[in-house]
Amino acid sequence: MTRTKKNFINQKKLTSVLIKPAGPDCNLHCHYCFYLKKSNLFPETRVHRMSLEILEETIKQAMSQSAPEIYFGWQGGEPTLIGLDFFRQAVYFQQKYGEKHSVSNGFQTNGLLINKDWAKFFREYNFLVGLSLDGPQHIHDRYRQHSNGHGSWEKAVEAAKLLLDSEVATNALVVVNDYSARFPEEIYQFLKSLGLTYMQFIPCLEPDPKNPHHPASFSVSIEQYGDFLLRLFELWKADFHNGQPSIYVRNFESLLFAFAGLTPPDCNLHKECGDYLVIEHNGEVYSCDFYVQPEWNVGNIKDKRLIDMLNSATQRKFGKRKSLLPEECKKCEWLVFCRGGCPKERGFAPEPEKSYFCQSYKRFFQKTSPFFQELIKNLKNK
Repeated sequence: MTRTKKNFINQKKLTSVLIKPAGPDCNLHCHYCFYLKKSNLFPETRVHRMSLEILEETIKQAMSQSAPEIYFGWQGGEPTLIGLDFFRQAVYFQQKYGEKHSVSNGFQTNGLLINKDWAKFFREYNFLVGLSLDGPQHIHDRYRQHSNGHGSWEKAVEAAKLLLDSEVATNALVVVNDYSARFPEEIYQFLKSLGLTYMQFIPCLEPDPKNPHHPASFSVSIEQYGDFLLRLFELWKADFHNGQPSIYVRNFESLLFAFAGLTPPDCNLHKECGDYLVIEHNGEVYSCDFYVQPEWNVGNIKDKRLIDMLNSATQRKFGKRKSLLPEECKKCEWLVFCRGGCPKERGFAPEPEKSYFCQSYKRFFQKTSPFFQELIKNLKNK
């Protein structure tokens, strides 16, 4: 009886799922994309699309097994490829099975297919849209290209303007690569000029195909990323009004949670991983967006329950891997603020057991922690 009760108490609650309705399919061929290669996992068909049966089962389970609040993330590949009617049906299922639930939807897109119908839908149902936009044209088009080599900047900017004009909550998702890292101020000011005052910056770090223990050429270097974060911080700080930020930079806002002793919203700042599940187009469920691979397949929505997969031995093993850090990390004064970084940052020379960006983070925290601590103090006093 005691063991059963203990197991029940320690069960993770289902609070979010990440759904890939068009699988790894995309209408762009970005040089740094890690997800296009996932099509090799699903060779049965060339085109990958989620059926309405799998969609309904996913939403039905998520509603019946989750906490009162549930978040649905829609990603790809490119999720707009499956069409707007699919998402109308998704909202219908959420309403059908979501009695007494608070439902949030996040949608990540490259913007190429966004039109007035999509914008109207997002506004009507309060979707939060993450638009992939790396900055001005020379930065964005460096790697975000079609298969024919043509850039995608003009369509992405057009989508940004349409979404903002339609009063859709829109975040800019910026990949910091070897080239864009040179232009933090130009990127920041460009996004501000468009009205994109909610920003998230994602460091690009992918293995070199010929030498998997070394970063690919387009990855941001350790020194570059440290420089970029510090300059971005100064730009963010300069835009404070009355002691509070006027620009939302998710990277820094999440750190505020950590400095306040709260659980940050970003999973890469959590002590362990495995708090959400990824559901592919065919119903296969995986531990994490960065680990859609056979080793971390926890089942299929057609024959297993989401809550059971979230609390499975495989998912728990996956989650605990993050806390397996060297002694140097465990003794580090900044551990509570970085938690060793995302596990995908490990495995690269010269210190494969640590985050590749360890020194980037140390430099950043050494220079910025007094400001964060003072800001938390002032916010608490208010």
